[in-house]
Amino acid sequence: MAEKKAGAFDIRVVIAALIGLYGVILTVLGIVEKQAEIDKAAGININLWGGIAMLVFAALFVLWARLRPIVVPVEE
Repeated sequence: MAEKKAGAFDIRVVIAALIGLYGVILTVLGIVEKQAEIDKAAGININLWGGIAMLVFAALFVLWARLRPIVVPVEE
């Protein structure tokens, strides 16, 4: 019986793409944020840090999917 990798249909890739998209949006919002808004959050640019954390999380998910792919049996 042959085996095939799940590839783009792996749920980890889909999750990584969605979290990565949200991470990019938050990072951009954090970069263009006004200082008055940052001061409301005790001086922490939470959009920037949250976006960076989401990008790191998405990268870890993609790395996990690449290093340990799901193998699907193929019927012949």
